[in-house]
Amino acid sequence: MKATSFLLLALAILVYSNVNAQVTSYPSTKDRKLSPGRSAYYINPLNGDDHNNGLSTQKPWKTFKPVNRLILSAGDIVYVLKPGEFHESLVLNAKGRQDLPVRIVFAPGRYDFFPENAVKKKLHISNTNDTPYLPKAIAIMFDSCRFVQVEAANAKIELRGKMIETFIDNSTDIQLNGISYDYQRPTVSELTVTGTGINYADVLIHQDSEFSIKDSILTWQGEGWRYSSHTYWQVFNPETNELSRADIDAEGNRYVALGGRKVRAYFKKDPGFRKGLTYQTRDVLRDCAGIFMRNSKNLSLKNVDIYFMHGMGVVSQYCENIKITDLSVRPAENSGRTSAAWADILHFSGCKGKIEVSNSYLSGANDDAINIHGTHLRIIEKVSPNQIKVKFMHDQTYGFNAYTTGDSIDFVHPESLLPYSSNVVLSSEMLNDKEILLTLKLPAPVNINSSDVIENTTATPEIWIHDNTIAMIPTRGILSTSKRKTVIENNDFQRTAMTGIYINDDASSWYESGPVKNVLISGNHFDKCGAPVIDIHPENTVVGSKMGVHSNISIVNNDFKMPDSTIIRVRSTAGVRISGNTVQTPKPVKDVNALIKLIDCTGISVSNNKN
Repeated sequence: MKATSFLLLALAILVYSNVNAQVTSYPSTKDRKLSPGRSAYYINPLNGDDHNNGLSTQKPWKTFKPVNRLILSAGDIVYVLKPGEFHESLVLNAKGRQDLPVRIVFAPGRYDFFPENAVKKKLHISNTNDTPYLPKAIAIMFDSCRFVQVEAANAKIELRGKMIETFIDNSTDIQLNGISYDYQRPTVSELTVTGTGINYADVLIHQDSEFSIKDSILTWQGEGWRYSSHTYWQVFNPETNELSRADIDAEGNRYVALGGRKVRAYFKKDPGFRKGLTYQTRDVLRDCAGIFMRNSKNLSLKNVDIYFMHGMGVVSQYCENIKITDLSVRPAENSGRTSAAWADILHFSGCKGKIEVSNSYLSGANDDAINIHGTHLRIIEKVSPNQIKVKFMHDQTYGFNAYTTGDSIDFVHPESLLPYSSNVVLSSEMLNDKEILLTLKLPAPVNINSSDVIENTTATPEIWIHDNTIAMIPTRGILSTSKRKTVIENNDFQRTAMTGIYINDDASSWYESGPVKNVLISGNHFDKCGAPVIDIHPENTVVGSKMGVHSNISIVNNDFKMPDSTIIRVRSTAGVRISGNTVQTPKPVKDVNALIKLIDCTGISVSNNKN
């Protein structure tokens, strides 16, 4: 990493630290007053008063602070009567029932949440862990809640600085209905090239992308943060609606303000700017998430609109049973923006039960639309016959307990990615942020190698992804690795820059597990996606085994519209059925099956694919 990159990282941490300098506490359960239940509470940020009793529309509270001092009970309803500004978090501790849930009802309108006095917590978040010890501001938090419904049709949460939009922690049966999220100043900056010369480009900076120019240096600035451009960029082509990554060396560029939001960028080496294209740039520091759901169960997001979210998107970490339907992730209409997500859109790590994503529109990301995986931890020591010490290996994923009592685990050789022994966890003790001591039901294998890993096979979900549109994605559409039944059907993939569907498994890079055992990919439409459009690609280095890493994968009745290139690549898989797929190419292809690549596979059936 260049010295300038280290300086930018340090600067970003310093700026963010000024806003989130310390953990901000909130009333614990023992310090809260128990609501009698079946009560209505009212909040009006415009003319309320926290000295009121909050029990009528005539005497509402002004802030969330009185609610944060309650344990809400079955049948309680909190009405937020008017939109407005909130300089504190809404931190719910609510104990509803299935027949009498606690309801939080937001009136339509814009709600501005500011981070300075919000609740802040130190959090380890999967795949986005550059600053785990810097407290993260939270707008809305569910703390050990059960049976809570948020009803917020036409209500928009507007973030006024880096914040986790909603944090659901150790909760069960939570529903978010109708709510929308946006940023006053998105953390992805955008500019459009209006003209170019021999050594310069004229650009128009988007009205929401605040900036300053001093000593010919352009600095992007927001509410509580700032950064300078580096080599990571994305390019949006409005004619094709394609979004792709670009490596642009902006170091050494000089900038001159031309008036308004017009800027001229001078460069010694052409960075690749082209007239009419929109360029996105962001700070690469992984410091946050949009919506964070952790150690929770039975979660529902319905009719939720996300116009922008900062961080690794909607992160579900060791949760069970998640249903996401009618989710829309795209820039707000008439905003002129092209980015809606700083990285992934939906990210699931170590989840179990059932995951369903349906009838949703996922677009404008800086990374993958959907990523579902577990995490391999390396075995670093056999402490006793039935005790092993394991370790998180990737710097972006660590700091949380990946196992609970009763979890089943597989011992895996990373070279083959094949399990060679199984066991059950009796207890799991975190020794530090990266190392965990596991006590096992049975003695551990005697033939453990120094690079071997384990997978938590209990933390593997059943997956159903259907009837979604995935567009303006610079990387992959769907990444999915789970040993349980997986169905990906009737989705529309529009010009993903890379593979449309990617099934991986690795124990050497991101350590994202694991093998799939039952996958159906059916009825999907792929329009000019990157090749191979469907890629089954475990990262095993030992090949040629009669037993594949993955097994039982059916790719049937899909429609591919693309140039003459590979539509499907499958390696190290036992039991592959590829049938009834249609390929539309600019010119007829003599042998459609020539666009299918099979490597070290067994049990292959390829039939009835046509051009």
